[in-house]
Amino acid sequence: MKNREIFSSSKLRITAILSITAIILAIPLVAMQFTNEVVWKLSDFVTAGILLLSTGLAIELVIINLKTGTFRTVMLVIILLALFLIWAELAVGIFGTPFAGS
Repeated sequence: MKNREIFSSSKLRITAILSITAIILAIPLVAMQFTNEVVWKLSDFVTAGILLLSTGLAIELVIINLKTGTFRTVMLVIILLALFLIWAELAVGIFGTPFAGS
């Protein structure tokens, strides 16, 4: 089965977004059970969840509204770049904003 056929339905893609978000958030939750080096508070999980869900839903909107073309690819790259830059800022503070980590 082709990837297009598997994720052709919007409901399936939204289910995938929710599942992947839950799996990613489970990684630090499980790690916290085995080591003291991972210390996340509830606010960290909420922030990460909002960031991941908003990114997934933004990607879904681009997929729904832009069928093909270079513009669609550029929009997807911009969304993913924004995710990584925000995540890095929250984690280590690469821009020095008040939201910077560490």
